[in-house]
Amino acid sequence: MAKCINCAAPLPSNSIECEYCGSKNDTDLRGIHDFTTEEPQTNRICPNCNISLKTIDLKIDGKFLIERCEECFGLFFDPGELEAIIDASVKNVYTINLKKLDNINLSMTPKNHNVVYIKCPVCSNFMNRVSFGTRSGVVVDRCKEHGIWLNAGELRHLFEWKKAGGQLLHEQREREKNQRKEREQERKEDI
Repeated sequence: MAKCINCAAPLPSNSIECEYCGSKNDTDLRGIHDFTTEEPQTNRICPNCNISLKTIDLKIDGKFLIERCEECFGLFFDPGELEAIIDASVKNVYTINLKKLDNINLSMTPKNHNVVYIKCPVCSNFMNRVSFGTRSGVVVDRCKEHGIWLNAGELRHLFEWKKAGGQLLHEQREREKNQRKEREQERKEDI
């Protein structure tokens, strides 16, 4: 469980604000990877706060640049970067724990959450909302051309999802889906 950087109290699941001292916590990155702020590479704007995103280097296998909002702690990943950081951060998962997946997803369900479509930090077009992986409980905002936006706490949730075997479950379901498609195609060809 993540702890507040100010008072060390446990943080509620999927929250960046401490219930005890009220501090905002950058829980998605501190303690996961050391990072440095780089000179801005682009003029990308936070879709929530409407301020310039800061480019940070997570230093995973050399340079690994992503954009981060210093106000809301949202993160923007270019295509393929989110999957790369999840793979680099969580390793050696060999089993699927369905009970743990259910528990972490219960904590992800927001109360009185209104669906809001946000604009891509690069092109300013509205992004699509899509579920990330089988039973991850995270709905990401995706621009097909430019990348994925995660709100604060969602990256930590995806790490827990992978630790519980969520990525293994997703890969298993994708294989099953592909096998069904292949069987259907074979049946069509036999007719």
